[in-house]
Order: sequence, then structure tokens, then C-alpha cells
Amino acid sequence: MIAADDTAPAAAGALPDGLSVMPRAHAEARDPEAFAKLVRGLGPGPFVAVILFISPQADRAVLASGLSAAFPGVPVIGCTTAGEISPEGYSEGEIVAVALPRASFAVDCLGVDLGALDQQELIGRLIRARAGLARRHPDWEDEFAFVLVDGLSIREDELTAALGPGLGPVPLFGGSAGDGTRFAETFVLQDGQFRQGWAVLMLVRTACKVKVFSLNHLTPTNRRMVVTGADPARRVVHQINAEPAAQEYARLLGKDPAQLTTFTFAAHPVVVRIGGSHHVRAIQQMAPNGDLVFFSAIDEGLVLTLAEPQDMAVHLDSALNALSEAGKPAAILACDCILRRIEAMENQRFGAVSSLLKSHGVVGFSTYGEQLNSMHVNQTMTGVAIYPPKA
Repeated sequence: MIAADDTAPAAAGALPDGLSVMPRAHAEARDPEAFAKLVRGLGPGPFVAVILFISPQADRAVLASGLSAAFPGVPVIGCTTAGEISPEGYSEGEIVAVALPRASFAVDCLGVDLGALDQQELIGRLIRARAGLARRHPDWEDEFAFVLVDGLSIREDELTAALGPGLGPVPLFGGSAGDGTRFAETFVLQDGQFRQGWAVLMLVRTACKVKVFSLNHLTPTNRRMVVTGADPARRVVHQINAEPAAQEYARLLGKDPAQLTTFTFAAHPVVVRIGGSHHVRAIQQMAPNGDLVFFSAIDEGLVLTLAEPQDMAVHLDSALNALSEAGKPAAILACDCILRRIEAMENQRFGAVSSLLKSHGVVGFSTYGEQLNSMHVNQTMTGVAIYPPKA
């Protein structure tokens, strides 16, 4: 499939519907002409950065070898996905490309080796990078940070906690790289290399107004449970309410443990209360021994509350419309949990949600987890709404 915007305009300013603010394009991941189509779809630039959301079906070696020729002199970051959000809505088996034009954006990309995470060194790098962007563009007032992280690293919570002090008031959002529904291997792209155990943080300063947001359609119930046995390092829960974890979770749902599937976990998530708000601690899968494996931090003594979903399409439409209250965004870059995609499919809301993503100009990818400021969260959509710069 070739993107609808897969023709190069005469000038960036000629692009319709906000595409001059954040050009985007998409192509089939296995298409040998994918790069050529993405380059044509994005237009002539000049760009300060390109972001790629890459289906795990893509040949990573071929992609890496063609990056410098496709985007000469332009920093390219990206990751593998659990599904893509293209200009046409939900998609599979594609590469989605997003570009940031030099006219409205300045960036600095910092790589982070998750196996050698040094918080003080990282804080210093962040402060220097922010100061550098401010010196180059003192008249641009809006900033945000965007992070992509290995979704199987089990280091996202540690990373976001380390980033907070260095970012200060700069809002952060991001997503954990995916591997479809296989959960086998995930990769982050930076400097022409696909890496595991890696994260890349893009600091952005812009002439556009921006709003970082997070949304979910879940309502906490009065059904609570306590984690009484866990392995926090592996995000594994052995016991809930002093009973085998999967067995007790199933009991609270009125189900047989043998009935627990990824669809069950998506439809019946658990949340924790932090700082006056509820945040999802999504279950990834049930282990063969009846343990529950989570997508984010878990520990003994944690009180979990079952949550019930609202209609996802109705909630998404309302939330995205709210971003237009002070003017319509030119573009929305989003990280959307794989469990939301799974739930939409299970509840026959996939088409409605996909159409809303398309109509609101949302692009991005389905994740194994989302980042919001100093937290790693699940079963949410985090993102940034980008508004046209003032004339």
C-alpha cells in the first residue's frame, strides 16, 4: 500500500491538512521500494529528524543499509512495533514515517544504554542538550521530549525515573518497542543501527504550540486485590490475596483460569492509585505455572483494583475532540498500547477506532507500554498534539 500523500509537493508549505507542520507517509514494510515511497511521501524538507515506526515483518538489515541514502544528513530514530498507526488509521505490516521540518523544529537525540544506566551522567546530558536548543532558538518557547525504548528490556520504569530530574518542566511521552503479539525481540533504531537494551530520547524545541497528553477509557471498580508474592525484577506476580495469581484473578472475574487469554487481560485490566490518579498495571500473559507476567513495575504489597472499560471509540472521539477546544491540531503523534488494539478487535470497535485515528490526523504505533513524564504506564494512549505555528 502506498500512502495517499505519496507524491512530493512543489514546496513544504503547499502540503494540505497540517502536513507542512509534520509530514508523514507510509509504505509496506516488505516493499523493496519502501524507502523511495516514504521519501516521496514526506516531501523535500529540509528536515531536522525523521521517525520510523517499523513492522517486525521488515528486513532490518536492508533498512539499516539504506537509511543514509534515503535520508542523507538527517537523524533517523525509530523502533519495531506491535502494529502501526498510519495516515489511514490502524495498519499492519507497514513502515510509518514522520518528519520534523527545520522551519518549525529543533531536536537533539540522546541514546541510552539501558544496561549501563547512569542517572547523574544522563541528567548532565539532558541539561546540556536543553540549554543548547534554547540558545539556538530563544524565541521558540514550546518543548517536549519523546522516548522510544526496548519493550522487552524491563527497564522502562528505571529509565523514566532517571529522566525526570534532567527534563525538569519539559513534558515527556513515549512508547516501548513491540514485536507484534510474539513478545520475542524488540529493537530501537538510532544512528543506523537496530539495538536491543537501548532507548533513544528526542528533545524537541518548536515554534508550534504543543500539548502532551495521556488518555485511557477505564473506570476503576470496587473489586480490589493485594499482591502477596512477586518477583519485581521480572515483573512476575506469583500470588494474589495469598492464592496462586492467575487462579485468584480468574476467580474475581468469575472465570476458569484456563479461560484467561490476552483478550481477557485487555478487557479486564488492573490499576493502581498513584498521586490521586489511577494508572494501569497491565497483564502481559499467564505463565505455564499460573504466574501472571506484567507489562510494568509490580511489587509485593501493591493494591490492585479491577477496572472496566468504557466504549473505546466514544471515549477516544471525546478525548481527541477536547484537544481541539483551543484550535485544531495540525498533527498528533501517539503511542497506543497493544492492549487497546486487541480490545478494539475483540469488541468489534477496531474499524470505528481506526477511522477516528485517521480523521483526527493521528500517526504513531502500538506499543508494549507507554511513558508519561516520570512514569511507565500501560493500556493508555500517550502523545503530543502539535498546533500550527502563529503566522
